[in-house]
Amino acid sequence: MHITQLNRECLLHLFSFLDKNSRKNLAKTCHKLLEVFQDPLLWSLLIFHSPVELKKDNFLLGPALKYLSICWYSERVKVCNIEDWMKNSFQKDFCNRHENTVSDFLLDVCNRCPNLLSLTLSGCGHVTDDCILQVLKNCPNLKSLKLENCVRITDRTLEAVTLHGGSLRTLHVDFCRNVTQAGLERVRQKCPSVMLRAERSANMIPDSKPEKKLMLEKVSRKLVQL
Repeated sequence: MHITQLNRECLLHLFSFLDKNSRKNLAKTCHKLLEVFQDPLLWSLLIFHSPVELKKDNFLLGPALKYLSICWYSERVKVCNIEDWMKNSFQKDFCNRHENTVSDFLLDVCNRCPNLLSLTLSGCGHVTDDCILQVLKNCPNLKSLKLENCVRITDRTLEAVTLHGGSLRTLHVDFCRNVTQAGLERVRQKCPSVMLRAERSANMIPDSKPEKKLMLEKVSRKLVQL
């Protein structure tokens, strides 16, 4: 029996076990499998492991998307999470090349995926409060928002949660160093039903704190002297 003789439900089930590249390659073999690849039911879950993957054409965005995860675990994440004033020219050039990649992708999600239920971002150092605000506004059914090591996220995101996160039940802002204890307390007061987790966040030194810059400059001078 040839694979194309299987009915649509079986083919969708088979495709569901494949990664994005394998799905795309299989879809190139015949028109029937291309139709399966283009079926929205196949794309309720999307997982990305680097911003580069967001620019590929091996997936589809649409109303069927319910669960989205962009988790970038790489040495390059450390570069993006360095404060701008500390980056050398090479590091700045590297960051500029993909600075808007995740944000542009999420804005596309806002326009095309109104039924999103869960969003997880890890190591996305260029994602801003404005971007998360748009997600909350355009995806009213969002129940889980997990942000880890997203250094540009501040209390503005927490305020957006209190205003537009009516369906939210889980909020993680772990290792987001520019989130404050005051912002976390406001979420707890205004959204008592939200399960809030902020591992290390409010205990880290924020970018805007003058003594942080002074401390790092002292360390740099000592290293030079050594």
